[in-house]
Amino acid sequence: MNEYLERFASEYAIAEERLTGKGDDQSSIHYPTVFLFIGDKTADAIEPMIRINERKWDNSAGVMYVHAVSRDGDAVNSGSADAPGYDTLADRGAARSNDFHRENANHRQVTRLVLPVCADKGKEKGKTMRKEVYQQLYKDEGNLFELNRSLRQVSHNIAEYGRLYASFDRIHLAVITRVDDPLNVFIPEITLLAESIFSQSFKSVQMDLYALISEREQVEAFGYTSSVGVAFLRELDYMQSADYTFSARLHVTEDGISIPVTHSTSPLFDLVYVLSDKNERGISSFHDMDDNYEMICHMNLLKNRRLKDSSQDFNISGYNNTSFKNNIMTESGRQGYVSAGFSRVKRPNQSIALAVLYHFYRELVLRMEGGPDWSAAEKLAFFGLDPNAMAARVARALPDESRISDMNGIMTHDVSFGQLKRMSLREAESALFGSGCHVYFQDNYVKEAEKYMLQLNTAEELNRIIQKQMSEYAQVGFHQVYEWTNEANEAGSVWKDLRARIRDLARALDSARAELEQVYQERVEGQSFQRLPLMDKHNVRSFVRSFFDAIYRRKLELLRMETELQLYRRYEAELERLHAVYRHQVQQLNKLEHTLREAALDSIRHADDYIGQNIMEYYERVTATIMQDIEAKRGQGVFFEERYMGSIAHLLGSGMEAFTARLIEVCRQHILTAEPFQQTFEEELLRRANVTIDYSNREVLSKDELFKKLYRTLEEHAGINIRLLDYTHEHRYEEKYFFGDAASEFIGYALSADDTSRIYKLGCVHEKRSSGVEKLNIMGGFHIEDMMYYRNGKVYYEGYIQNGYEFHGIDPGLLPELR
Repeated sequence: MNEYLERFASEYAIAEERLTGKGDDQSSIHYPTVFLFIGDKTADAIEPMIRINERKWDNSAGVMYVHAVSRDGDAVNSGSADAPGYDTLADRGAARSNDFHRENANHRQVTRLVLPVCADKGKEKGKTMRKEVYQQLYKDEGNLFELNRSLRQVSHNIAEYGRLYASFDRIHLAVITRVDDPLNVFIPEITLLAESIFSQSFKSVQMDLYALISEREQVEAFGYTSSVGVAFLRELDYMQSADYTFSARLHVTEDGISIPVTHSTSPLFDLVYVLSDKNERGISSFHDMDDNYEMICHMNLLKNRRLKDSSQDFNISGYNNTSFKNNIMTESGRQGYVSAGFSRVKRPNQSIALAVLYHFYRELVLRMEGGPDWSAAEKLAFFGLDPNAMAARVARALPDESRISDMNGIMTHDVSFGQLKRMSLREAESALFGSGCHVYFQDNYVKEAEKYMLQLNTAEELNRIIQKQMSEYAQVGFHQVYEWTNEANEAGSVWKDLRARIRDLARALDSARAELEQVYQERVEGQSFQRLPLMDKHNVRSFVRSFFDAIYRRKLELLRMETELQLYRRYEAELERLHAVYRHQVQQLNKLEHTLREAALDSIRHADDYIGQNIMEYYERVTATIMQDIEAKRGQGVFFEERYMGSIAHLLGSGMEAFTARLIEVCRQHILTAEPFQQTFEEELLRRANVTIDYSNREVLSKDELFKKLYRTLEEHAGINIRLLDYTHEHRYEEKYFFGDAASEFIGYALSADDTSRIYKLGCVHEKRSSGVEKLNIMGGFHIEDMMYYRNGKVYYEGYIQNGYEFHGIDPGLLPELR
C-alpha cells in the first residue's frame, strides 16, 4: 500500500512540475557539451544527469554522454551472467543502474567506451591493481584504436546537432569520476585523447573535472578505498600543477599508425570540483549525491549559458570564469579546488498530494459516519425487525385459523356428555379424541412452522433487506449498519429495543403457556357453551366446538408467539454475525485512514521543516472547501454517485486496492485540479504559513518575513558539499547564484538582502518560472591538504604503501610530496 501511495504522489508531483513548468523558461547552453564519465562507479550518475538536463535545457538533445568502463564493469552493466561478484555499496549501486543501461543500450546520446582492462577486485590483484590496470591500456594498440573510433563518433554526433547551439567555436568537456574508482588512473589519457580529437572540430576545448567522494561507503570498506582515493588526489595535485606536461602515443589510425598526444606545461583542467556526500558541517544524507549531480549540471549551465536579451533588463550580475579562477589562486600560482552546495525551494507536491488524499478520504468518512437521526423503532424497521414485519413473517410461517374450524370433523369416541362433564378439559380431550387433535395440530400447524423455519435463510434475507434499504436511503451506509448493530453502542444501536422485545415476548409466552395449562385443568361443566336437556349428542358437539376455541386457538396463538420468538433469536444471531462483517469493513477503512495519514506525515517529515510547515492544517481546509463547493453545485451525496466514488460497500467488496485506486482517481480528477492548486509556490507558501493564524492576529506572516525565511532556508540547505579542516581557510572565495525569475518579488528581495554586508559575489540566472527557485553556492581556493577526506585517508595510504601496495601507474617520484 505504501508503494502504491508513493507512486501516486510521485506521479502527481511529476505531472504538476510539468504543468507548473509550462509557463517556465528552459535555459540554453551556448556551446556544445560532453559529459565524460570515467570509471564503473560513475554508472549511477548518468541517468539522473540526463534527466536533469532534459528538464532544464531546451537544447539538451545535443548533449553527449560518454561512459568509460572496464570490461568487467561493462559485463555488469550489460547484464552478463559472467560478471564478477560485488561487495561494496558502490558496486551494488552500479548494478542498480543495469536497467537503465540495458533499456538505453542504443540511446543516441550515450556512448560506452569499454577500456581494454579488467578492474578485478581480488585481494591479491588489489595490491597492484591500479598500476596493472594502467599498464594494460598500452599493451594492445588495437584497443586504443577503438577508443579513437568511439570518440570520433561522439564528435561526429555533436556536429549533427549544430543548429541547437549559438556557437561551434568551443566545446565544454565535463569529466566526472569517483575518487576511489581505479579507472581514474586513466584520466590524463582519456581526457587528452578526447581533447585532441575534439580539437579537430572545435577551436578550443574547455575541460573541467568533477571528483565525487562517497564517504558513506567507507562504513563498509574504508582502508583500501580511502588509499585509492588519496592516491588519485595526489595524482590530481600533480595534474593541476602549473608545470604539468604529458605525452603519449594515444592517436592510433586504422592502419595501426600511432601518433603522440601532448599537453604543454599547464594544469590539465580549467577547474577541478570536489563534491562529497558529506557537507562542510559534517552532515550526510541519502540525497547528497543526487544534489551533487544537480550541482554538476547547474555549474555547466552557469559556465556555458546562452545569454538572453531579457537578462540585461534586470542588470543581473553573471558568472565570470576567469575572475573566479583568479580569486581562488594563491600568490605562488597554485590553483585551488572548488566545491559547491545546492538547494531548491518549490511546492512540496508529493507531500501535498498525500495530505489532500488523506483529507479527502477523511471528509468522505465523516459523511459516511453522519447518517440520519432515526429513532430506535425506525432503525429496527430498517432491518425488517419491527413488529409489523415480524408479524408478516409469522403469518407466512403458519396457516390461518380456518384449519382450527376443520378440526370439528375429527372423529370422536363414544363418550356421553354425562361422563364428560365431570372431567378436566385435558381428560375430556383424551376421552373424546385420544391423540387425534394433537396429531392434527402437529401436521397442520407445527410442522408447517418448522418447514418455514428450515427453509428460511436469515443471512440472505437480512442482507437483501439491508442492501435494498441502503439503495433507497442514500444517507445510510455500512457505518450506520455497523453502529446500529454495535452492542457497545447501546444508546445508538437496535440491541436495547430488540432484546426488550425478545424479553417481553418470552415473558408473554411463559404467561400464555401457564394460562393454557390452567385452562386445561378446568372442568367441562364449568365451560360456557349451549346445553339442552336430554340432548346428549347435541351437548357433546357443543362442548367440542367450545373446546377447540378454548384450547387450540390458544395453542395456535402460542405457536405464533413461539415462532416469532424463534425468528427474533435467529435474526439476533444473524445481526451479531452481520456486525462482525461490517466491523471488518470499518476496520479496513480505519486502517486505510491510518495508512494515509502516516504516509502524508512521513512525506512531510522528509520535506524541509519550513517548506513543509502547516501542510496538513492548510490542505484540510482547502480540501473541505473544495468538497463543499462541489456539493453546493451538484447536491449532497454527490461523492457517492457513480461518477465519483459510487458504492463504497461494492468497492470494498472488490478489495482495498480497488477502493484505494478509485479514491486516488477521484481525488486526482476532482480535488487536485481545483483552483487553490493553481498558485505559484510563493503564494501557496504564504497562505499555508498563515493558515493557523486568525485574521485578527498581528502575528500574521508578512510577505517580507516569508521572503526572509525562504532566503535563509535556501542558504542553510546550500551548504558546501566538502568537509574541510578549517571553514575559513586562507584562500576561501565564494560566489552564490539564484536560478529563478529575476522579475519575481522574491528574487528582487534576495538580490538586495545583506547587500551592504555581503562578502561574496551574488548573482542570478534569469529563468522565467513560477514553480520554484534554486540556489547554487560555489566555494573555491582550498587544497587537498585542507580536506578531511584526504587527511583521514592519508594514514591508510601510507600504511598500504608500507605493506607493498602500488597505487600509481606513473612513477610515484613525479608526484608531489604528501602534504
